[in-house]
Amino acid sequence: MVELPQKFKEKMKELLGEEYDAFFSCYKEPHYRGIRLNPLKCDLKTLKAALPFSIQPAPFSPMSYYVPEDAPKIGQLPMHHAGAFYSQEPSAASAVTALDPQPGDVVLDLCAAPGGKSTQIASLLNRQGLLWSNEIVKSRANILLSNMERMGVKNAVISSCHPGILCEGLAGFFDKVLVDAPCSGEGMFRRDEQAIQDWSPEHIEACAVRQLAILLSAAQALKENGILVYSTCTFSREENEGVIEAFLKERDDFTLIDRNLQFGRPALLPEARRIFPMDKGEGHFVAVLQRLSKNDAYPKPYSPQSLATSREMQEFYSQIYLSKQDGRIEQVGKHLLLLPEHLPDLKNLGVIRAGLLLGELKTKRIEPAHAAFMAAKPKELCSVINFPHDSAEIYAFLRGEEIAVDASYKGYTGVAVDGVLTGFGKCSNGRLKNHYPKGLRNN
Repeated sequence: MVELPQKFKEKMKELLGEEYDAFFSCYKEPHYRGIRLNPLKCDLKTLKAALPFSIQPAPFSPMSYYVPEDAPKIGQLPMHHAGAFYSQEPSAASAVTALDPQPGDVVLDLCAAPGGKSTQIASLLNRQGLLWSNEIVKSRANILLSNMERMGVKNAVISSCHPGILCEGLAGFFDKVLVDAPCSGEGMFRRDEQAIQDWSPEHIEACAVRQLAILLSAAQALKENGILVYSTCTFSREENEGVIEAFLKERDDFTLIDRNLQFGRPALLPEARRIFPMDKGEGHFVAVLQRLSKNDAYPKPYSPQSLATSREMQEFYSQIYLSKQDGRIEQVGKHLLLLPEHLPDLKNLGVIRAGLLLGELKTKRIEPAHAAFMAAKPKELCSVINFPHDSAEIYAFLRGEEIAVDASYKGYTGVAVDGVLTGFGKCSNGRLKNHYPKGLRNN
C-alpha cells in the first residue's frame, strides 16, 4: 500500500468528510492504466485486433479505454510505435473533452508536454484549423515534438516559450486555450512514488501562485467568447477552486460555465468537475471559463519565406507521394516544411517546429523525414509494405534491422503495421535499409 504523507491525509479528510475512508481504501488497489485511440491513424476495430489484451471504455473521452493491470509493456508494441494510440491514464483525457475542440478551431495548449492532451486535441481537430503546443522546458518540448510526430499531427506549431511572452505575442488569436497547469500532483500518488516525495504544503502554495500567473497569461490569448479550460491532476483546494476564484476576481470579464460533463462529480465550485479514484480515474480537476470581453489585439499574419520549388523538390515528391500534399512548402535552413494554414507571425516565440517536417536537404538530394511518413496514409504514398502486427518482420524493423522484401520494391518505401504507417526504409535488391530513428527503436 502507498504510504501517504500525514498532512495530505488530514487535508483530504477535511475535503472529503465521510467519503475519506472510501478514498483511502483506493490506495490499497492498483492504479488505473489506459490508452487513447488516435483516429488520425487508426480505427477502433484495427486497434483492438492488434492488441494482446482487451480494453474497456472509460467515461472521460469517447477515445479513452482502460487496459488490464497486467498488460505488457505498451511502449514496445508495434501499434504504439505506429501512433495508433497514446498511453494515457484515462481521467487525463477529461480536460480536452471539456475544451471540446472542433475541426477548424485555432487552439493553444499552453503547458503541453509530454503531449497527451495536445495529441488528443489534434485528433479532434482532424487536421483542420491550427494547434499551438507550448512547453517552457526545452527538453520536455522535444519529447512533445516526438509524440506529435508519432501521432501523425500535421497542423501544429511546437514552441518552448514563457507563457507570458507567448500569450502577449499571440494575444486575441485563439478560439480555445487549455492550461493543464503544473501542480503538486496529488492525483499521481497511486502510480508515482516521486510525486509523494515531492509533496509538501509549501509546494502547494508555490504551485497555486504559478498557476494563477499562467492562467492570467492565457486570458490574453483568447478571442471574444473564447473558451479557457483550466485543469490539474491534484486534489488541493488551493490549486483548484482557489486558483479559479482568484482568477475571476482579477478578470471579471470571464465567467465560469457548466459544460454538463458526465464524468466525475461537481467540484466545490459546482460548474467545475473533480475526479477522485472512486470515480474510476486517478484524479483531475477541470474548470471551463469563457471570455466575455472583446480582444482587439491580434498578431501579424505569417510572412511566407523561401518557397521550395526546386527540381530536387519535385523529384522528392515523385519518389514519396502519389500526389501533392495540401499546404505551403517552405525551405527553412536545410529543412523542408509543410506549413499549416492560419499561421501567425512566428518571430521571438521560441518555435521549434511549425507544420510537418518533410525532409532535409543533402548534397544534390533530399533525405525524407520520419515525420513525413508518420503523417501519411498508405494510399498517399508511392510505395508501402505492410506487415502484420505479430510478424517477425515488424519487430525486426522496430529494432532497426534490415529486412528481406520482395525485389519489386524500389526506393523509399513506407512501412506499415496492419495498414498503419510506422516509418520507412529504402528498398534495393530485395532488402529494406532501415530508416527508423535510433532513439525510438526497441531494444
